[in-house]
Amino acid sequence: MKNIAGMKHESPLYILLISVHGLIRSHDLELGRDADTGGQTTYVMELAKELAKHQQIEKVDILTRLIEDSSLHADYALPEETLDNGARVVRVSCGPKRYLRKEVLWPHLDQMVDKCLHFLRQQGRLPDLIHAHYADAGYIGRQLSTLLGIPLVYTGHSLGRPKRERLLSSGRKSGAIEKQFNFERRIAAEEDVIQHASMVVTSTRQEIDEQYGMYQNHDERRCKVIPPGTDTSRFSPPGRKLIDVRLQESIDRFLVKPEKPFVLSISRPDLRKNLKGLVKAYGEDKALQEAANLVVVAGVREDIRDLEESQRAVMNDLLLDIDRYDLWGKVAIPKQISQEDLPDLYRMAARRRGVFVNPALTEPFGLTLLEAAASGLPFVAPDDGGPKDIVTNCRSGILTNTLDSASIASALKQVVMDRKQWRSWAKHGILGIQRHYSWKAHVNRYMKEVHQILRKDRKRLRRQHAMILNAGKSIMPLVKTALISDIDNTLIGDKRGLEQLIQWLRSHAVTTAFGVATGRPLESAVNYLKKHRVPMPQVLITSVGSEINYGPDLRPDTGWANHIRHLWRRDDLAEAMRAIDGLTLQAEENQREFKLSYVVAPGLMPPLEDISRYLHGLKLHAQLIYSHSEFLDVLPIRASKGHAIRYLAYKWGLPLRRFLVAGDSGNDTEMLVGDTLAVVVGNHSPELEPLRGLEQVYFAQGRCAAGILEGLAHYDFGRVDVTSSTIKANQHV
Repeated sequence: MKNIAGMKHESPLYILLISVHGLIRSHDLELGRDADTGGQTTYVMELAKELAKHQQIEKVDILTRLIEDSSLHADYALPEETLDNGARVVRVSCGPKRYLRKEVLWPHLDQMVDKCLHFLRQQGRLPDLIHAHYADAGYIGRQLSTLLGIPLVYTGHSLGRPKRERLLSSGRKSGAIEKQFNFERRIAAEEDVIQHASMVVTSTRQEIDEQYGMYQNHDERRCKVIPPGTDTSRFSPPGRKLIDVRLQESIDRFLVKPEKPFVLSISRPDLRKNLKGLVKAYGEDKALQEAANLVVVAGVREDIRDLEESQRAVMNDLLLDIDRYDLWGKVAIPKQISQEDLPDLYRMAARRRGVFVNPALTEPFGLTLLEAAASGLPFVAPDDGGPKDIVTNCRSGILTNTLDSASIASALKQVVMDRKQWRSWAKHGILGIQRHYSWKAHVNRYMKEVHQILRKDRKRLRRQHAMILNAGKSIMPLVKTALISDIDNTLIGDKRGLEQLIQWLRSHAVTTAFGVATGRPLESAVNYLKKHRVPMPQVLITSVGSEINYGPDLRPDTGWANHIRHLWRRDDLAEAMRAIDGLTLQAEENQREFKLSYVVAPGLMPPLEDISRYLHGLKLHAQLIYSHSEFLDVLPIRASKGHAIRYLAYKWGLPLRRFLVAGDSGNDTEMLVGDTLAVVVGNHSPELEPLRGLEQVYFAQGRCAAGILEGLAHYDFGRVDVTSSTIKANQHV
């Protein structure tokens, strides 16, 4: 099966694109419907289609969010949708069913990591490369890349640090913008993904120097400038092509003199797009009004009052400024211009010798500039960011200071009033797009860089997989069963039995994951396993289930940490527990972010029920784990070894009956009961005696690892088809 990272490069590749927010579908992209559905949506869709054409690509998926919202088309609730050349849009649920703006998606992204893992496991093949788009997808891609050992490519599209700086410099208050945009978490995710990614794709050199350069983890060596393409089969010069009469009428009905050239602007109704500055430039320049009409396509709408607040404010200002400058009959502001209409709209503007303008305050790239140039329509654009590269390559427009409305007006007049120069710009734009900005050229360069990444990662990934029980072909989410054992007095304590168990694990490594679940902190657990020459587990559940890490690099599961943080007030709990008799804090190394650990004087400590009532009276929430008649662990209510195993079952897509768990003491109780297959070793503590007689709890005679082997044989574990019938045929003793 060619689904393992590190596969030979000559084999056709499977590339997974992740783009979480906005509205993504195979047709009629609703660009401009809101601030989250814009150029990124077009880029991801076109990249997927063009990659699918490439001879070295076998499979391309766009993974996005499934949305069930009565205000949106039912397309967004389809789990799967086929694109050209067999590429797919795959949608998985994430958080509430309704549509959410990207800033409020962050609390739900860990769930999407789990759903993505389940999806990948169900289809039986892992991607060779993950390409994440924007910070939210970067967070998901970072987790998947780490868990699966797959190289990650990242495209930021828009970055948090420069955006926050622009908002602060505009006078916005720090607290207000943090509440609206969740910058703290976004920037932390960006720093993490920038550090981890094998390649960061940018559209311009300016992005590398001035935007990614603001990040502590920025490494210029991993940044590659690969300008996006434009679909020249759609965006092309007018020639003799007929313009859709319906479209023409939808524009001309606004205008007293529709035959004049027109200034065309296409953008979302967003403050950063500076539509207010454009209307001011046009409204304050009579000569420009005489020379050209103004056509503003600001997203799609039915009723301005139904738009979200920020968009509604922009549209209201736009209409008020049109009225202020008395521009009626000179300005068209159509309500419904579809994505399919845009090529004709550019051609219509070119046929009338008009100009395209991007008046944005700043522009990281400028996809609409490429579309205009490919259509033979000269442009005016901001004099920073991506437009600098586009003008250099295409020589099809003018850069200007878009912060100054007079400068915008001057540049627009220069384009529409100089016929000879207009023709030169139009010609150079068409040729420049074909040479520098076709999707075919983009994908060829992209694939060249991808193969370099895969060659570089192949040895590292093989080495990493070999470290996991020396089983190079075993990738955790593809296993069929899992053995999870406590360490002290369960896994370790019988040297001969341990040697035999390690042999069993090696012989079953392709289908069975190996993990430990222990009360020890992570560092202690790792050192103890090394001391006894136990191969590094694929998963380590430590500190009584309050932490999950993945071997061999001990990467923490941040989703688990976020999950168990619910209602956890560590400092308040520590203070409250000081009043309980018979408790002494254990050594500092046993205290963790999500665990307080005590040594118990059994005759002095009150019953656990009394302690629980006491904490409840203080409105404090915690789980109390008492073990070996001498230790008490205070955990978040969602944390325990048992909860952690159920979390892994969900994440890996494995039924709980495919897990065999082994333990010896009271802090193992929760993972031993329920739907897992359980083994209690012969040297167990009396605390576990109440479990005797429960279905799926096998009490072994053998001590420690020998008892685990006895349980494996009892359940005939290791066969892929462990079923309820097998369990019933092998009842516990």
